[in-house]
Order: sequence, then C-alpha cells, then structure tokens
Amino acid sequence: MLERFRPLRIIDPDTLERGLRLVMLEGVAAQIMVVLTGGAFLVAFALELGASPFTIGLLGALQPLTQTLQIPTIYLVERLGWRKLVVVVALALSRAFCFVLAAIPWVVPEPQRIPVFIGALLAYYGLGTVSGVAWNPWLRDLIPENRLGQYMAGRLAWITGIGALLGLAAAGGIDLYQRRFDDLLGVFSLYFAVAGVVGLFGVSVISRVPEPRAEHNPAHPIWRLIAEPLHDANFRQLLRFLASWNFAVNFAAPFFTVYMLRRLGLTMTVILSLTVLSQAINVVFFRIWGRLADRFSYKSTLVEAGPLFIVTFVLWPLTQFGQWPGFTLAALIFIYVLNGMSTAGVQLCTGNLALKLAPKGKATAYLAINALTSGVAATFAPILGGIAATFFEGEEITFVVRWRSTFAGTEGDFVPFTLRGLDFVFLLAFVLGLYSLHRLVTIKEQGEVEKGLVRPELQYQVRKAIDHVSTVDGLRDLFSFPYGRLIEVFNRRRVRRRPGQEPTPTVRH
Repeated sequence: MLERFRPLRIIDPDTLERGLRLVMLEGVAAQIMVVLTGGAFLVAFALELGASPFTIGLLGALQPLTQTLQIPTIYLVERLGWRKLVVVVALALSRAFCFVLAAIPWVVPEPQRIPVFIGALLAYYGLGTVSGVAWNPWLRDLIPENRLGQYMAGRLAWITGIGALLGLAAAGGIDLYQRRFDDLLGVFSLYFAVAGVVGLFGVSVISRVPEPRAEHNPAHPIWRLIAEPLHDANFRQLLRFLASWNFAVNFAAPFFTVYMLRRLGLTMTVILSLTVLSQAINVVFFRIWGRLADRFSYKSTLVEAGPLFIVTFVLWPLTQFGQWPGFTLAALIFIYVLNGMSTAGVQLCTGNLALKLAPKGKATAYLAINALTSGVAATFAPILGGIAATFFEGEEITFVVRWRSTFAGTEGDFVPFTLRGLDFVFLLAFVLGLYSLHRLVTIKEQGEVEKGLVRPELQYQVRKAIDHVSTVDGLRDLFSFPYGRLIEVFNRRRVRRRPGQEPTPTVRH
C-alpha cells in the first residue's frame, strides 16, 4: 500500500502530464471546500453563532497562527522524505474537521459554541498547514520552471471561475433557506458537511499525483535547515516584503464582510454577487498577469499589481458618500473590479516569486520559513485590526461642505462622508500597504526587466480586454494612472531622511 507514496527518481512525460491534470482537479476540489468554509460564509456562520467583532478578528488570525507548525513539519518532511505521505495523512485529518464544524449547531450547547468553533477551526487550519509544508515544494519540483507561470495562472483561473459560480449559487441557497426558516445555522451546517465530502475526494486525487524524489538528509540538524534561507540575503528581502504585505492586507481584509453586513446593511446575495464579480475579473486577469510574468518577471509584474490593490483600501470609507444608495452600490462594484484585477496579479506573483527564489531540491525549508514569516505577520494583523476596530467604534470625523449665498440669502450644508469605526482601520491598512510596496524594490529576481517596461504592455492587454465589453474611454484610461509611483514616494522620502547613504534603487515608470 505504501508503494503509491514512494517518490520517483524519474517521471516520464506522460506521467507528468497526468500528474498536472490531477493537480488541476485537486485545485477545483480544494476551491469548492474553501468557498463553502471560508470568506463571507465563515464570517456569517460565526456571527450566527454569536461572534463579536474581536472574535471575527481572532478568526482571521487562526490560519496564520498555525504557521508556527512549519518548523516541526520541516523536520518531519526531511526525516521521512516522502512528501506525498505527509500531505495525504494531514489533509485527510484536516478536512475531517469540516464535519465537526458542521455538527456544532446540533450537538454543542450555545454557551460553548464559539470556543468549540475556534478549536475545530484551529485543528482544521493547523493540519492544513502541515500538509502545505510538503505540498508546496512537491509542486515546485513537479512543475517545469518554464511552464510555471502559465500553468499556475491557468489553474488559478479555472478554480477561481468555478469558485465564483459556486459562491453565487450558495448565496442564493442561503436566501432561499432564509425565506422558510429564521435560523441560518442549518444551511451553514450543510455547507460545511458538503465541503468535508468534497475535500476528502480531493485527498484521493492528491494520492495519485507523482512525487519527484527530493534531496533530503535525515541527519541534518533542523536549526541548520531553518538558518539556510535566513542566510540568503535576497530571500530575506522577500521575507520582509511578504511579512509587511500580509500584515497590511490582513489588518483590514477580515472586516470587509462585517462592514457590508452591519454598516451598509447588504444581504448575503449582494455580498456574494460582488465576490463573484471580483472572481470573474480574476479569471480574465490571471491569464493577463501570467503572460506578463513569464515575459518580464514576477517582481516587475507585482510592481504594477500591488499598488492597484492597496488603493482599494482607501476607497472603502467613500462607499457612503452623500448617503446615496445608488452611489454605494456603484462604489462597491468599482472596488471589487479593481480588487479582482489586482489580486489576480498579487496572488500569482507573490506565490510564484517565492517558488522561484527557493532553490530546487531545498524548497521545503525555504518555503516553510516564508510561510511561517508571513503567517506570524498575518496572525497579529487581524487581532490588532480587531482591537483598532473596537477602539475606533466610538470615534467619528464628519466632513461638512457648507454653502452660504448672500445673493440668495440662504445657506446649506452637505455631508460628503463620515469616518467612523472600521473606516479608520481601512485607512491605517492603506498606509501599511504603502510601506510594504517600498520593501518590494529591494528584492532581486533573475530576468527582472528595466523599469517602466511592464506598464505599456499591461495597458495594452487591459484595453484589449475592456474593448470587448466597453467603449467608454474613461474606463479604459483609468489604467493609465501610474499607481506604481506610490512606491517611489516612499523611496524618495527614505533618501531625504538618510542623505549620507547611497540612494535606494527606485522603480520608475
């Protein structure tokens, strides 16, 4: 039985292609599970169980918190050398906890529901982290480097498209259920159970993917393995960037659904429809960013995608401009379109940049330390974001435009928007994101192109895509704005503060 888990010295082309198809299929199964157990559904389920804003922030920290398991898992993988065995066992146990989460409304007394919910999620995420330590370097060694960008872009496009359709259908199911029943716990319980079934199917698919044999030394001290990526100067710069990036993103992201549910009063169908819109844009732009990354480099492409994503944070407080419901919906659509465009590039490039900078055959320790560093940052970010949200809950800044006319003898006031509560959290996340973009320019990547070469091609690809759906010049010209200049602002400020040093290289466009 263990023979199916034995790593292969040589993988012939037919076996490789079959393995890549299985990786694609497993990605679809994993995405179905993630859609039904994460995002807006997870937050809504927690709210139904009685979660507070601080608890929502804590939920956002659980998965990054489990990244601390990366260290002992590195040792386990290096000792065994059989990555597939670690992945299959850990994933099977992890996804079985979906059934525990599904049973909470039925078997756990109400006062204990939130603690049990958090404990089960911790086990679910923790075992998933253990599997990821072995899965990521396995993929790194399996996929040919010259196909990495296009293959991963295609995989992400497929799973995102399927996830978008499933999310919309699931949101519709919640609304139908709500028309007949007041308590939504039943439908969330059903979704988590279905996720468990599909997740275990994905485990069976993974067990058939071929695993290349990796270099490993069971006698190698674990601390030497951990220290190796930390001694790599360029990889340290990547760790700093990804840690600051994940901190900025996770400081705000867990509260978007809460903001729409409680501040804007939107239904789950509307929220999931916006999510589907973003994911549909994802599907289109995964291929665009993938082509750009393969032609130029992951870092050069990320310089364009990152600022576009960070800009969306500062747009959230503007969604209630003038208290016009029509403007709110239009603003949210605009935010989710930008989010869909940018996250496709960010997700593709950050993940693949880490894969590329990790030496082949030694990727286990490199990618584990990367995940651990990002995880620690992402653990504290939502907790601090939750604390900030609680602190700012009673704070408010109102902007008033007053018009007084001596000719007409009248005066009037107009309130464009009011900053309160979570608005301050989003603005803080925007500032943190700007600092993260500054860290990006310190990374060196082989194949990195001269500054300013990516944007013209990106604008061409975007205009080409928009021409199929819109003839509005303003929409097309939106993408001519040099978002990447945001990085230069921080670099110039740094040079002024430290005039005695050589100027830090900047990304010019």
